[in-house]
Amino acid sequence: MTTKTTTKKAFMFTAAAVLAGSGAVAATSAAATDSGRPAGGDAVMRDVAHHVLGSGAPGYMALIDNGHRTDRTASGVADRESGRPLRGTEQFEIGSNTKTFMSALTLQLVDRRQVDLDAPIEKYLPGVVPGGDAITVRMLLNHTSGLFNYTADQDFAEGMYTDPQRVWTEEELLAVAFQHDPNFAPGQGWSYSNTNYTLIGLLLQKQTGQSLADLVQQRIARPLGLKHTYFPEPRATNTGPGYAHGYAVSFADGEPTYTDTATWPVGGWGGAAGAIISDQRDLSRFFSGLLQGKLFSDRQLNQMKQTVDLPADFPIQGGYGLGLFHIDSACGPVWGHGGDTNGHHSTAVVSDDGRRTAVSDTTAGPSDLTPNDGANRFAQVAFAAQDVTTCKMLGKPVPQTVTDALHGRTPVAAS
Repeated sequence: MTTKTTTKKAFMFTAAAVLAGSGAVAATSAAATDSGRPAGGDAVMRDVAHHVLGSGAPGYMALIDNGHRTDRTASGVADRESGRPLRGTEQFEIGSNTKTFMSALTLQLVDRRQVDLDAPIEKYLPGVVPGGDAITVRMLLNHTSGLFNYTADQDFAEGMYTDPQRVWTEEELLAVAFQHDPNFAPGQGWSYSNTNYTLIGLLLQKQTGQSLADLVQQRIARPLGLKHTYFPEPRATNTGPGYAHGYAVSFADGEPTYTDTATWPVGGWGGAAGAIISDQRDLSRFFSGLLQGKLFSDRQLNQMKQTVDLPADFPIQGGYGLGLFHIDSACGPVWGHGGDTNGHHSTAVVSDDGRRTAVSDTTAGPSDLTPNDGANRFAQVAFAAQDVTTCKMLGKPVPQTVTDALHGRTPVAAS
């Protein structure tokens, strides 16, 4: 999740890149095996890691399962203060990948007949949403409600950095959103909005009588064997050696400056829209299990995969289902999501049969409220890196256009 200007709004909690800075980073770069020992690794992924770090990130890691073997890449540091190397096994903030978890929990309730996708949210949360009698649960899940995105509010965006330890209630987040007019009438467009999933979180808690932390643990993590995945209340509970610190990066003065965000309360402002902590192995297992129908019925999986077209000016081509992107990547169609917090940019993609996955995390998030050249370069590299991991997952050669973007041979689009 990011809280930046209009240019950056398109990247919020999506598989798109966050807009952060670029420039050289004083960090050691090395590929790593699953054991964490330095290794030669895959030359293509070493090149990706080199350019991601060169764009301003303290660390980068990726886990690619092509259906036959799993390869791990890790470069840079997990903690700039200690210089601890990033191994690729660390937990991190997964941002809006959380939305896919929330959608899965909702579809489980649909299977149990506790929720109707086409019922208005007014039925479940009476009096909470202005015009809620015309906004269905499905519209919240697929971002067609038209509700304003609270992280796009300028005062909220600035407050994230002037008062980073503030813990927001769901009601306070909704108040930020509802002071703005809707972007369009319900069902008459598509606009990515974290507000939708704040409401989904309230719906889940009301219909089950349980906290989001308990729901994630009992209904997703435990059944899938996810040992390092949890919903923070409101901060990550372990930010030591098994954790990748995130960094807010500013390039306002040309050279990057870093602020460690590991202790910021992501659960106190991201909530159901983007608070979950996980690691690459667990995130891979989640998306694989999701597409293989291990969390709910085939009927609900088909509902999840019914997409609406993304706008032509959105930085991803494809469609959006119920908490899940259908991405027309450079090497073919895949499913997935992504997430941005103040200190992390992560992506997760999966093949239609759930047998191939690619997960990555860049330990940097934007802090400049005004776009700049470094921010644009970071975004370009992040897009290219995602395309490379997807191509590697699918076992296809990386197109030259992607390599050119990664290496900076393609002009960076103006903000």
